[in-house]
Amino acid sequence: MTREEQFMEVAIALSQEGMNKNEGGPFGCIIVKDDKIVGRGNNKVSSTNDPTAHAEVTAIRDACKNLSNFQLTDCEVYTSCEPCPMCLGALYWARPKVVYFANNRQDAADIGFDDSMIYEEMNVSIPDRKIPILPLGRKNAIKVFEEWKEKGDKTLY
Repeated sequence: MTREEQFMEVAIALSQEGMNKNEGGPFGCIIVKDDKIVGRGNNKVSSTNDPTAHAEVTAIRDACKNLSNFQLTDCEVYTSCEPCPMCLGALYWARPKVVYFANNRQDAADIGFDDSMIYEEMNVSIPDRKIPILPLGRKNAIKVFEEWKEKGDKTLY
């Protein structure tokens, strides 16, 4: 078994452990840096009443806390299922060097975790989306963006 397969087995075990504890859906994720697991997570949506508590997000939060960094540069992500759109966005923000996944999005849809509507919504114009997304307050909000642009002591990411 390769090292990657061994790490994926840990993520899969987390998915089963979380499911067996009724913490959420059957999803697990680990983050590895220099051959050491630096972050672990499993889906905890239903146990925490947090729709963002997907395995990848909880693992990212754990790894970033443990590394004292908001980016996962030089890290590998092992997740038991292809990341949903939210998790994919979080992973891109975290900037790991690679993401490995086991089950794919169709496997997830087959057991009731179908993200196809979200993927479709991303290609729909804002006025035509299922949830109304309306602009409001830009006149004042843009001033904060302008201040950020000029801020000399900001941390870029």
